[in-house]
Amino acid sequence: MSYLQLAYFHLGTVFPAFLIGTYLLANRKGTPGHKLLGKIYMLLMLVTALVTLFMSAEVGPTLFGHFGFIHLLSFLVLYSVPAAYFAARDGNIKKHRANMVGLYVGGILIAGTFTFLPGRLLHGWFIA
Repeated sequence: MSYLQLAYFHLGTVFPAFLIGTYLLANRKGTPGHKLLGKIYMLLMLVTALVTLFMSAEVGPTLFGHFGFIHLLSFLVLYSVPAAYFAARDGNIKKHRANMVGLYVGGILIAGTFTFLPGRLLHGWFIA
């Protein structure tokens, strides 16, 4: 897959994850709908993070000519999703909440903000 194809695939998973995550944070927790949407959100975030690992860093220093600092957020997602799932399953709602808020803030808001910096694809599409 080309970088552009990966970018479209990534946007196709992260945008619905953003919408679902925003809804989940703003609405009642623990309902059957919350649990179902939460699983969909987690799956979307895992797919999103995995896709980004195949996208080479285009800005800043790289490791092995591929991974950049932005990929650290992908690894945060790959850690946070299972941690949040198992915490909820085990009834540790405090840990679940902390992981899910961290996932949303780090994996969507912070990573999303970086995508609009100069030299990045979305900056070129929407700002430049």
